[in-house]
Amino acid sequence: MREPLSSSETLVIPNSEVVAPKKSLQSFELESQEEVQLKSKLNSTLRYTVLNTYRRLFSLVFLGNLAAIIAVIVRQRYVVDLLTGCAANVMVCGLARQPLVVNSLFYVFCLIPTSTPIRLRHLACKIFHLGGVHSGCGVASLLWYIAFFGVYCYQFELVSSSATSIAMLVLAALILCVLLAVILVTWPRFRETHHDAYEFTHRFGSWTILALFWALVLVFASNQAAPAQSMGLFLLSQPAFWFLLITTLAIIHPWTLLRKVDVVPEPLSTHVVRLHLNYASIVYGQAISMSRHPLRDWHSFAVIPDRFDSPNTRFSVLVSKAGDWTSSVIADQPRKIWVRGIPTSGFAYVMRLFSRIIVVATGSGIGPCVALIDDDNRPAMRVIWQTRAPRKTYGDRTLDLVHRLDANPMIIDTSEQGRVDMVPPIMRLYREMDAEAVCIISNGVMTKKLVFDLERRGVRAYGPIFDS
Repeated sequence: MREPLSSSETLVIPNSEVVAPKKSLQSFELESQEEVQLKSKLNSTLRYTVLNTYRRLFSLVFLGNLAAIIAVIVRQRYVVDLLTGCAANVMVCGLARQPLVVNSLFYVFCLIPTSTPIRLRHLACKIFHLGGVHSGCGVASLLWYIAFFGVYCYQFELVSSSATSIAMLVLAALILCVLLAVILVTWPRFRETHHDAYEFTHRFGSWTILALFWALVLVFASNQAAPAQSMGLFLLSQPAFWFLLITTLAIIHPWTLLRKVDVVPEPLSTHVVRLHLNYASIVYGQAISMSRHPLRDWHSFAVIPDRFDSPNTRFSVLVSKAGDWTSSVIADQPRKIWVRGIPTSGFAYVMRLFSRIIVVATGSGIGPCVALIDDDNRPAMRVIWQTRAPRKTYGDRTLDLVHRLDANPMIIDTSEQGRVDMVPPIMRLYREMDAEAVCIISNGVMTKKLVFDLERRGVRAYGPIFDS
């Protein structure tokens, strides 16, 4: 174990490049004055903000579905086609968040060797924006369903309608109301300010839609099946039935792995606790979902391998104070916690596509970065970490893990000098290392700002947003 610095020094890691106020501000100001050819702000805003990869995926999915809806309506206004289109989008929406599917996609996209041209690796890296497909299909399913409901109502005749036709109309109206509620609560501002309400509505609303959709399909089959054809055979001939079955299995699977597991808490400070777990094997770049109650709010955390400093457990997560749930975990550290599903690949997993990277983190965002120590073939990297009182907040062992990633990490202590503009030091290390990419893990606002500022300078910069 490395010897810690004396209490008078700022950090524990002896070889860290600690940014002192006077030195850092002067040197970084000089570097920021270097001539850098910036791309047009208007073009950069359009490309990297308005039309970022997440929104491009969303738009591609949404506009493709919109064209298909128009084609179906103009052609014959077949109710069954519109119902099938809705079911297909619900299925893809669910699969885009299914752990087995997500892990498979990350694995396949990240098989590309580092000898591949950087342009192809740049495109493959964007797999972490898979959330754009999820949300695009979710909104598209609403469009398909509105079209289905409108056509069905147009064709509905109350006087000559059977009991099953009326039941179908009632079910269709209920599904539309719940689907609208589920889509509306996903609005980013509402999701950020009312996260608990969002999660409750999104989860139980989705389950309700699934149950009502099954009822709708069964009633529809009983109403549409020909006299000489059984209801079962009619269902088996409908794509909507199979789409719905796949969606149901995809949603149920993670809950079949719901269990309460042992936790070994390691308090690091009044702001952070490290929870050690031993229930599964993990791969670097993965995250797990945890909750103190299985039907309440769930939170995802990147895993850190424990084989370097805690051999009695397999992995751990850093929980920092960022809301009611995390505050309660720090104040009342659990010995048992609920988990579901399997560890799921996330943003940190795509870092393996590059041979030289700059890793930028703020606060507890260092957790997903530290997970890379478990990859013996990880890229060469430099680390820039901006946080408040790193040794006091995160402890010696966390800093030692950071040092395993980079023998000379740049750690900016905001308690000594406040927050600094991170672009100049990033650019300096980027040039020195001739890095292929900059990977950023921070809060949403900081991530978007740094990615925009760096991409405007021609740097390949990546960072997950809230729905990546």
